[in-house]
Amino acid sequence: MRSDIEFAAEDGVVLRGWLCLPEGSAPFPAVVMAHGFSAVKEQTLADLADRLTGAGLACVVYDHRNLGESDGEPRQHIDPVAQVRDMRTAITFAETRPEIDAARIGLFGSSYSGAHVLAVAALDRRVRCVVSQVPLISGFRNIERLTTAETFPALLGQLDAERRARFAGEPYATIPVCSDDPGAAVAFPGLTTYEYFHHYADRGLSPTWRNECTVASIDLALAYDVLPYVPRIAPTPLLMIVTEADTTTPTDLALEAFALAREPKRLVVVPGHHYRVYIDAFEESSAAATAFLAERL
Repeated sequence: MRSDIEFAAEDGVVLRGWLCLPEGSAPFPAVVMAHGFSAVKEQTLADLADRLTGAGLACVVYDHRNLGESDGEPRQHIDPVAQVRDMRTAITFAETRPEIDAARIGLFGSSYSGAHVLAVAALDRRVRCVVSQVPLISGFRNIERLTTAETFPALLGQLDAERRARFAGEPYATIPVCSDDPGAAVAFPGLTTYEYFHHYADRGLSPTWRNECTVASIDLALAYDVLPYVPRIAPTPLLMIVTEADTTTPTDLALEAFALAREPKRLVVVPGHHYRVYIDAFEESSAAATAFLAERL
């Protein structure tokens, strides 16, 4: 059973999504989740929610502020710190629902939100377990890997120019998130990124997704690093799902973070690149997440 929900963030921005309930008698254990950089709930999370409800878990699934069906301005502006605060508000919202057992709430995050759940799990002891899938760990190191020695200084110069423009009162500039043109200036280069988003967009399955983000979103990503939080997650159980050859959120950075995590923790490694966990290897990744969350909640 899926119903539309909305709740207000601390600053009053209204976040919208779904409450997905399993069959049976409430209250249910629940999983709070939102998607990664620029993504919306219809991209993979709808399918994952189906798997989790099939295992007896309720789901609170929502779009991040400024994206999808949620409110917030400027549109397509992606602020990771605000998203972390909003995720903690989503936990509070889940606690208020009579269908949910407030003592059994877990988190699932992937890619950018895979970073968020690591921070939230370290900060918020209401979280009973956490799944972090192909997570971004260090924005600076990540973006440095996605660029070259020649293009990285140019990117920093572009961000400085954007900062001056906004100081002068100009509106937020935007940049495409992805492109099938390898020479295009985008937030996340690479054909696999383009193919993932357009797997949904070209089929009309993600009507609220827009292939753009503010240039300032890249600036905020550079300053975002969740590595210091990772050792503080314990004793909350952690499952990290990574792929063997991830260049979008590099595998070695995720494994470095996992090594710093304390027990209880579990690692699942899926063959292939970043986006395989969403489509080609969804059966494997979703089964691992579902089993862990059902066991721990």
